[in-house]
Amino acid sequence: VQLQASGGGLVQAGGSLRLSCAASGRTFSSYRLGWFRRAPGKERQFVANINWSGSRTYYADSVKGRFTISRDNAKNTVYLQMNSLKPEDTAVYYCAAGRSTYYSDTDPKNVDFWGQGTLVTVSS
Repeated sequence: VQLQASGGGLVQAGGSLRLSCAASGRTFSSYRLGWFRRAPGKERQFVANINWSGSRTYYADSVKGRFTISRDNAKNTVYLQMNSLKPEDTAVYYCAAGRSTYYSDTDPKNVDFWGQGTLVTVSS
């Protein structure tokens, strides 16, 4: 089972990036999918979740209105569209899959599979 994240890079403040996370080895169509991030010197932080069908989403207050999570179950892929990026968004972003059906579950202990991380750097 593997979650492969991609799409990170260097962007100026106010810019946009789109992260993707493709799953292989099993289907995640019934899983809650999400994104976490870890900034330098800080704890891992919840970013966004989406339920199995894509009908429910949940965001951290710090990204609400700027980030959008979506998924394509046919492609076994979850996306994170990040707009109006700020320097404080700089972090390694990790995709995550959990069996729990609670789309508002932000506890990393309830993540069953983690992606390898992709670095997002926002310059001021």
